[in-house]
Amino acid sequence: QVQLVESGGGLVQAGGSLRLSCAASGRSLSSYTMYWFRQASGKERETVSGISRNGDRTHYADSVKGRFTISRDNAKNTVYLQMNSLKPEDTAVYSCAASTWYLGADRYDYWGQGTQVTVSS
Repeated sequence: QVQLVESGGGLVQAGGSLRLSCAASGRSLSSYTMYWFRQASGKERETVSGISRNGDRTHYADSVKGRFTISRDNAKNTVYLQMNSLKPEDTAVYSCAASTWYLGADRYDYWGQGTQVTVSS
């Protein structure tokens, strides 16, 4: 079992930055492909970004390319999402997920509870 806990969300003005963290316990995060998702009120869940087990491959949704950066520190059992140039449309609950599958497999084994990000205009 893996427990995932997100932190770092909050209220920020448009153009600002936030750094989200996803801390894992229970097992080493190095065994998992990791993802960040978001879900805005009344909208479907969106895959924001993913990172391979050793961090050598990443992918991003078109909506966040060039603004968001995913990274991981397996020694700290933590995955990060650096969000820059935030826009009001980035407002959502952001969650992380761990997968035993390869990057892009669209299969997930563990989920965090999420952290709210609100971007004011």
